[in-house]
Amino acid sequence: MVYNRPDSCHHEQPDLTATPTIPPAKSTLLRRRWLIALIAIAGSAVAAGALLALYLLLVVQPALPALNVITDYKPKIPLRVYTLDRVLIGEFGEERREFVPIAHIPEMMKKALLAIEDSRFYEHGGVDYRRALGAAKSNLGGSFRQGGSTITMQVARNFFLTREKIISRKLNEVMLAYKIEAALSKDQILQLYMNQIYLGQRSYGFGSAAQTYFGKPLKDLSIAQMAMLAGLPQNPARHNPVVNPKHATLRQHAVLKRLLAMKDISERQFQQALQEPLQVIRGRQGFETHAEYAAELARQAVFEQFKEETYTRGIDVTTTLLKADQDAAYDALRRNVQGYDQRHGYRGPETFIDLRGNPNERDEAIERALQKRPASDGLIAAVVTAASGTTVTVDTGAGEAITITGGGLRFAAPGLSASAKASIKLRPGAVIRITQDAELKKGWAITQLPQVAAAFVAIDASSGAYHALVGGFDFNLQKFNHVTQAWRQPGSAIKPFVYSGALEKGYSPATLINDAPLALSALEAGPDNWQPRNDDNVFHGPISMRYALAQSNNVASVRLLQAITVPYAHEYLTRFGFDPAKQPSNLTLTLGTGSVTPVQMAGAYAPFANGGYQVKPYLIARITDIKGAVIFQAKAAAEGSARESARVIDARNAFIVDSMLREVVRSGTGAAAARLKRSDIAGKTGTTNDAIDGWFAGYGGGIVGVAWMGYDEPKSLGRREFGATLALPIWIDYMRVALTKRPLVERRAPPGIDKINGDWMYDEFIAGGAVRVLGIEQQLPQQQLLPQPTPWIEAPPPNWWDRP
Repeated sequence: MVYNRPDSCHHEQPDLTATPTIPPAKSTLLRRRWLIALIAIAGSAVAAGALLALYLLLVVQPALPALNVITDYKPKIPLRVYTLDRVLIGEFGEERREFVPIAHIPEMMKKALLAIEDSRFYEHGGVDYRRALGAAKSNLGGSFRQGGSTITMQVARNFFLTREKIISRKLNEVMLAYKIEAALSKDQILQLYMNQIYLGQRSYGFGSAAQTYFGKPLKDLSIAQMAMLAGLPQNPARHNPVVNPKHATLRQHAVLKRLLAMKDISERQFQQALQEPLQVIRGRQGFETHAEYAAELARQAVFEQFKEETYTRGIDVTTTLLKADQDAAYDALRRNVQGYDQRHGYRGPETFIDLRGNPNERDEAIERALQKRPASDGLIAAVVTAASGTTVTVDTGAGEAITITGGGLRFAAPGLSASAKASIKLRPGAVIRITQDAELKKGWAITQLPQVAAAFVAIDASSGAYHALVGGFDFNLQKFNHVTQAWRQPGSAIKPFVYSGALEKGYSPATLINDAPLALSALEAGPDNWQPRNDDNVFHGPISMRYALAQSNNVASVRLLQAITVPYAHEYLTRFGFDPAKQPSNLTLTLGTGSVTPVQMAGAYAPFANGGYQVKPYLIARITDIKGAVIFQAKAAAEGSARESARVIDARNAFIVDSMLREVVRSGTGAAAARLKRSDIAGKTGTTNDAIDGWFAGYGGGIVGVAWMGYDEPKSLGRREFGATLALPIWIDYMRVALTKRPLVERRAPPGIDKINGDWMYDEFIAGGAVRVLGIEQQLPQQQLLPQPTPWIEAPPPNWWDRP
């Protein structure tokens, strides 16, 4: 059944798109309400603004710190130590800083920084509201994820505030920015920022960062390098090119794009910068010249006066070292120490580690072992991962395995033998040293860290200024400075001073001394019935004093000391700076059983080289403060009559001993020095009993050099080792470089000596009082002493250095 609805019940659907009609009265009422709301909001904003202004003026501004720290800016500049020719050899301070005045900062460096950090820096008054509004849009969520800080605001934060992202800190930052802008010029603010900002790797300021990352001054950087540095302030950790090169490159590209957009660089410069490979210095910043022991001595001297301010006042120390000399000394010592170590054989791995376990545990074990063993200038720690009789594979922690074969295994061959002892066996887990061998065309070879110690020092013969100082094989492995701190027996290197004393007693180089068994009293022989002997255990009969010194004859030297008496010689040695308390009061004095340091020996030999004047070795030439004002200046060497007060031996004595020391390197124990092909070199070898210490002290061209080698825990250096094989090669290798541009030192015989029977003698002993023989019953007749004209020291025969 169908029911029809009545018409009265049928309703049409409403038109939903039609605009409702609001009565005029209601429309007016709504407009009033909106107006009131807007007025209320505006009033609230004005009130809030007024309250904020009052808060800033009455609360924040009065509490702002004084600006003394930036108006009188004194950055914490570290102590820096230089050679005399201005090569940096040391830097001491918690922060690496190098203050660069704004006028000396390259324009491109400033443009790169401002392009990415604050492009309207020279337009705004401390706060860039355009940038702030842009940052505010991204921070409406309630946290400060994006900053709108200007350079001035960053200066305020870096000097006075924390980095907390809270409103109160931001308000303080804004007010401080206005205060800074009122006190300083734009360039002054930018100068503060560019010298104070932290840029990673302990570097503060762009000048320091340029040296840290690229090893050169800010002014020498390329556009690409400057862009890399300009990207660091935002996040030095994230954009650090050493630890995060990928992010650093992305940030660098962003800087370059901004420079291009601002037309500070051309399209061509932009593309060149993008393509430029950046060679970033990785690891700890090194120095061009190895002079760590000297730099530490300089640090100690400055600290003694300035205490903790030493590391923050920007003090510069200029030493007397010469770069070329220092490099030569360092290379000579390292090369000859390794040479000694190699000829005494392979000792085996430094230690062994367990490489069992999963790969992660294995890698961690290798990393721990290598971290404990830093490289020593080319001697790199490595862990053996596989070994056979012909191949050794090692891991250096650099990410790639190194395989060593052939000649690279020669030195360590005993450790690859099937019968090798467990302590030297090369097997997986062995921690060894490898190096790139020049003889193998830079191929890898197994080596080892030397255990023997050594030292070398060179000073100016006239002034005492250090030219070179190497206190050990590696400062980072051992801080002990053997040049200044190692008291060791000098052996025969002490003999020239006894012979010098004998000249004052009427002896001459021509005096004949009997090299024969010596009769000693019970007191002289001691409870052990000591008897002096020569190294070759041979007695040579009568020999001249000149020959005795040249050949380092022990018996003749003891006989000479016995004749001039121990008390006399003991006191005589103090003229040369030796500590009498450290020298024996018996006949072993002439055999060098006392104690000396290498630098003490250098100062002692100087009078023989300079004509008889004492010198005091010194290292520091000048000390200046951060402004260049001189704090200390070493005094110039005295000349003329003023110098005579420093005379310790007669000029005649110095001349004759010099002639005898020249004979040592011409025909005696130091004859290996003849390869230098110079007639003005002189010196003396020294080898102690059982070859525990090896020395060579000598001079030439106005330079005194002393080399020493020995173990810190005294033990024999080897049955076939002597001063001539241990120390003399170091001295020769140094002098080969140091004497290159130095003229020959010609020495004219001083008044008061003449040649008698072919050798020199004081005039006052010619007529009587001369000791012509010692320990020989038959005396030579007086008429044999015939005076001769005073000549120059004779030139050696042609090609004397080529004689066997």
